[in-house]
Amino acid sequence: MSTRPPNLPRRIAFVTGKLAEPLLRRTVAELERQHGFEAEICVLKISVAALMTTEWVARHLKLPRPVDLILLPGLCRGPTEVVAERFGVRTQKGPKEIWQLPDYFGGQNRRPKDYGGYDIEIIAEINHCPRLSWPQIRRQAMALRRQGADIIDVGCEPGYRWRGVGDCVRRLRELGLRVSVDTLDPEEAAEGARAGAELVLSVHEGTVEHALDWGCAVVAIPAHPGDWRSLERTVERLEQAGVPYRIDPILEPIGFGFTASLLRYAEARRRWPQAELLMGVGNVTELTDVDSAGVNVLLAAICQELGIRTVLTTSVINWCRTAVRELDVARRLVWYALRHRTLPKHLEPLLVMLRDPDCVEPDEDYLRDVAARVRDKNFRLFAAGGKLHAINRSGHRRDDDPFRLFRRLLSEEPIDPAHAFYLGYELCKAEIALRLGKRYVQDEPLRWGLAAEPDSDGISSDTADDSP
Repeated sequence: MSTRPPNLPRRIAFVTGKLAEPLLRRTVAELERQHGFEAEICVLKISVAALMTTEWVARHLKLPRPVDLILLPGLCRGPTEVVAERFGVRTQKGPKEIWQLPDYFGGQNRRPKDYGGYDIEIIAEINHCPRLSWPQIRRQAMALRRQGADIIDVGCEPGYRWRGVGDCVRRLRELGLRVSVDTLDPEEAAEGARAGAELVLSVHEGTVEHALDWGCAVVAIPAHPGDWRSLERTVERLEQAGVPYRIDPILEPIGFGFTASLLRYAEARRRWPQAELLMGVGNVTELTDVDSAGVNVLLAAICQELGIRTVLTTSVINWCRTAVRELDVARRLVWYALRHRTLPKHLEPLLVMLRDPDCVEPDEDYLRDVAARVRDKNFRLFAAGGKLHAINRSGHRRDDDPFRLFRRLLSEEPIDPAHAFYLGYELCKAEIALRLGKRYVQDEPLRWGLAAEPDSDGISSDTADDSP
C-alpha cells in the first residue's frame, strides 16, 4: 500500500479531451497506486486538449464530487484562476504530454523550502582593467553583480602601474558595489584602498609592511606556493598590526601541483582554525579544457567542508563564461548538503546543462496509442528509443536521421513553406535531445540549466560594449 506524500492533494480531478481519455486512465491508475491519491477523470466534449481554453473549461467542466486540486492539460490556454474561481478549488496546469505525468508527480516539490542559504562569498575579477574603457568596466561589473558576485575585483596589470585605479574604484563604489583591487603593486593597492576598496589581493612578506597603512583587509599569500614560513611571517605581522586578512595558500593548475595545493588548504585550516581563507578557483577552471560548472561545484564543496568562505573567480575563457553564476548556485547546493547531511542530488537542476536531470521518453505503447487515435493532419513529434517520430492521421513515421524523415514527410504530405520550416526546427531540437540525452517535448525549448539564463552572456573584455 502506498503512502500519499504530505504535500500531495488527497483528491485530484484530471481534465482531458476524448482522444486522450484511455491513455490518461491507464496512466493515472498507476499514479494512484504509487502515490495514494484518489483521482477523478473528467472527460470534456472536445477532441484534443490543445483546443481547450480555461474559460471554456470553466463553463463545461462538472465535478462529480469535491476535489482538492483540478489538474488541467498543459496545452490548455488561458489563466488557471478562471477555473479556480468558478469551483473554489486550487487549479494548475500539468505537463503537455500524458507520458510526462509520472515524472511530473515524482518531481514535484523536490527542493526543500529552506533551500537557498549560503555562507561563501564570491569575488569576481574583471581582468586587465587598465586596457578597458569605463563603460566596459561598468558593464562587466553590473553583469557580474547580477550573476551573483558579492565583490567586484579590479584586476590590474602586472609590471604596469595604473594611475586610474582610484578613479575606477570610486566609480564602482558610486554604483553601490563592493570592490577589491587585485595587484601586487603597493602604490596601486594604496590608491585603491583610499578610493574605497575593502580588500587588496594580495600581500606577502615582501610587501606586508605597506599594507599596515591602507585601512582595509588584505589577502595574505606565501612568497612562493608551499612556502609556509613566509606565509606564517606575513600572517603574524598582520596580526600584530591588527590588519584584517584572508589567507590564500594558492590553488595550482592541474599538472603543476594541483593535488598538493588542495592539501595546503586543509593544512592552512589546521594551522589557523579560526582564520578566514580564500581560494582562487580560476587557476583550475580557466586552465582546464572542461566546462566549468562541475569543477566549480567540486571546488565549492571543498571550500564548504574546509570553512573557506571566500572564492575568487574569473569568466574570461568561453567555457567559463557562466562561472560566477555557477558558483552562486553551487554555494547554495553545497551549503544545503553539508548543513542537512544529505546528498547534493535532485536539488539543483540549473547546474545540469549538457544533459537533463531526468530524460523521460514516451514508450512504444504510448506512441501506438497516439498513432491509433490521431485524426487530424497535424504532426505530433517525439524523440524516443533512439529515433525521431512523426505521427498524424496518415501514419507513424520514424527514423534516426532527421533529413530522411523530413524528406519522407515532404513526399507524403502537402506542406507549406512556413510549416516545413517549423518541422525542420523541431526535428533539429529532437535530434539534439537524442544525441545528448535530453528531454524533447514538441513546442517547448530544450532545457540548458543556467546556461540559457539571460545574464549568462559572456562578458570578456574583447566583446564588451564600449558605449557610454
